[in-house]
Amino acid sequence: MSDRVHAIILAAGQGTRMKSALPKVLHPVGGMPMLGHVLEAVDAAGIGQAHLVLGHGAEQVRAWLDTRPVEPPHSVIQQQQLGTAHAVSQAMPEVPDTALVVVLYGDVPLIAAATLQALIDAAADGFALLTVTLDEPRGYGRILRDPQGRVTGIVEEKDASPEQRAIREVNTGLIAAPARRLRRWLSHVGNDNANREYYLTDVVGLAARDGVAIRAIHAASPEEVEGVNDPLQLARAERVCQRRHVERLQREGLYLADPARFDLRGRLSIGRDVRIDVGCVIEGTVSLGDNVQVGPYCVLRNVNVAAGTRIEAYSMLDDAEVGTGCVVGPYARLRPGSVLGRDVHIGNFVELKKTTVGDGSKANHLAYLGDAVIGARVNVGAGVITCNYDGARKFTTTIGDDAFIGTDSQLVAPVTIGRGAYIAAGSTIAKDAPEDQLTINRARDQRSLAAWKRPRK
Repeated sequence: MSDRVHAIILAAGQGTRMKSALPKVLHPVGGMPMLGHVLEAVDAAGIGQAHLVLGHGAEQVRAWLDTRPVEPPHSVIQQQQLGTAHAVSQAMPEVPDTALVVVLYGDVPLIAAATLQALIDAAADGFALLTVTLDEPRGYGRILRDPQGRVTGIVEEKDASPEQRAIREVNTGLIAAPARRLRRWLSHVGNDNANREYYLTDVVGLAARDGVAIRAIHAASPEEVEGVNDPLQLARAERVCQRRHVERLQREGLYLADPARFDLRGRLSIGRDVRIDVGCVIEGTVSLGDNVQVGPYCVLRNVNVAAGTRIEAYSMLDDAEVGTGCVVGPYARLRPGSVLGRDVHIGNFVELKKTTVGDGSKANHLAYLGDAVIGARVNVGAGVITCNYDGARKFTTTIGDDAFIGTDSQLVAPVTIGRGAYIAAGSTIAKDAPEDQLTINRARDQRSLAAWKRPRK
């Protein structure tokens, strides 16, 4: 498709039932604001132009739009909430008469690009709307048809007769129509209804009155077109989103211990024979190579993990690069800027921040390594700390290949530990340690007091 198709996305609602200061369309589903899902569907459907109708929380929405890597769509403010037809009319001045308009909603996050494409194709004859059949249609506008089955209009539930309320085919609110006709129909929409609002649904009756062919496209499932108005509906949308992710990933070969206990809040790419245990959360952009195993209750955010690596339980990796054949965890934390080479071991309760660890090096227990460059085959003992921060500035610790850092040592940066150096346990190293030598710095006054008495309550 091309720029001849314009999308108008309604995102002005206050969302009072969310009971939140966050604008409704910014509430996340699968780690992305609902509005982001709609914009992705618009892009995937090849729609050339998008227009947002904003209202409540417009500045917050625009601030989020500015964080995206693409140019923000055109937006307008609906100053008064006078109904959906009024909202659409606010964006129409920017839409040329030659365009085809698709109307979407910022709180309907699961709409599929294929459905939008079908709606656009159906509008080639003049007008198309998306409907769905519900077992319990309460709260939705009902689709009215004549004896020949042609769509003649939509009636809102508050204005429907008992017979009309029994209709199970309902309006989703998504329509597609030529801009020139839609502009004229919008100018004739009135507010003679129970809510005194200008309903976009009235456009259907105006199109029928003009003899325009109206095609109803049925949504693939009710889930795809369900709007989110409260936290309960938001949670339902989240589960549907996660189920879609799981089904796609399992078709790609991912082994999940329990698909119901897995959350993808970004993008995940996998190699062969990748296995993920229960309770894991994937955020941002994550890549897992062949034969990677992720233990239970791990969080991976913006991480690349090379083949053959094992991430043990309860570990958190954030903006990190992990080489092949590594073992991370359990209870390890890799903070932003951590880079592991091949066959590195980062053990329980070890934290890294902005640290590079060379091939074959190990830090197996209870250590903090920040702003450090660690060579190959280094052994870091339990309780080791790189003292990298003086309260105002950060400094770097450099450790050469084959060094041994003894238990409970403190390396006060900036400092360099030479290749093959051996730091004795319990040392505080504030000066560079030479290569291939033992460096020790301990308090020498060790005493035992025979007269000492244990304190008692």
